[in-house]
Amino acid sequence: MNKINFDKKIKDGYYIADYFKKTSLIINNEFPNSIVTMQFFQRKNNITLSGINEVIQLLEFACKDYKNLKIWALKDGDIINANEPVLKIEGNYSSFGWLEGMIDGILARNSCIATNSSKIVKAANGKPVLNMMDRADSYLTLPSDGYSSWVGGIKLFVTEASVELIDDSSVPKPSGTMPHALIQAFDGDILKATEAFYRNFPESNLLSLVDYNNDCVRDSVKVANHFKEKLWAIRIDTSGNLIDKYLEENRNKYPENANLYGVNQYLIKEVRKALDESGNKHVKIIVSSGLTEDKIKEFENNNTPVDIYGVGGYLAKIDNNFTGDAVLINGKEQAKFGRKNIASDRLKQIK
Repeated sequence: MNKINFDKKIKDGYYIADYFKKTSLIINNEFPNSIVTMQFFQRKNNITLSGINEVIQLLEFACKDYKNLKIWALKDGDIINANEPVLKIEGNYSSFGWLEGMIDGILARNSCIATNSSKIVKAANGKPVLNMMDRADSYLTLPSDGYSSWVGGIKLFVTEASVELIDDSSVPKPSGTMPHALIQAFDGDILKATEAFYRNFPESNLLSLVDYNNDCVRDSVKVANHFKEKLWAIRIDTSGNLIDKYLEENRNKYPENANLYGVNQYLIKEVRKALDESGNKHVKIIVSSGLTEDKIKEFENNNTPVDIYGVGGYLAKIDNNFTGDAVLINGKEQAKFGRKNIASDRLKQIK
């Protein structure tokens, strides 16, 4: 993991809950030499751990007595289960204990991003996944979210910020397709918009967004026939409250209970068929818009001819928390009722 540039205000307690700051002061005044052991865990099975490297960097950055801390931890990318300790820190409480809430938050968010990414990668069945989280959450989270998404197995990104912390030469430079705003600028003319894209970025893979007119089958063929071998891929991003014009006109072809809204298997299959029959088998299909683990599984189970999945909002779904507990004081058991120091042969001492 590359080096993180932390906000200097962390050291002043700007992001720390007031009760942690008061507790740190009290313990420092009343028990200046006591040594506390704190452990961190969560409550779900099969979670992809992420955030350990960030926490270690945080401790090194913010703790005045970092050199005297003892730390045991699992690794980013480890699969963890409920109630399993992933991190233990031993030292003077006033040195590190005040960071408890920040550590919980880092582990919670990063592990959720990594876990969601891992689920999507598995569901995609070996097909590339494009991280499109720039539109799913605050821009401030992109570096750590990108890193955690990479921990979960995603290798393609659309922003430079998303790859800032990733130390992996195999991850390509961020890239993407085109937004609907580019097509709007050319008065809804997809051909002119795509021509402008090619004219301004001739060295980039040529991609065209084909759902602007809600007529993906015909517009995909129109763009492919115009650009021929120059066209690398088309992207389908149909809104979930719309039915593509081609599907609407040919409802009789599909099962009575078929869901024809948004990006669906029937639309993608029709686009693939039309591209192939028009001599454009080389053109790849990228799909986006509200994709989830279950939606991608549905596509794969039905042999839907998707080449690349673009996922955003699902990756930012945060539904798991971490908890930090002080469990030992001066080497003796001392914890709230129901909590205790948990031995683990998986934890490795890192300092």
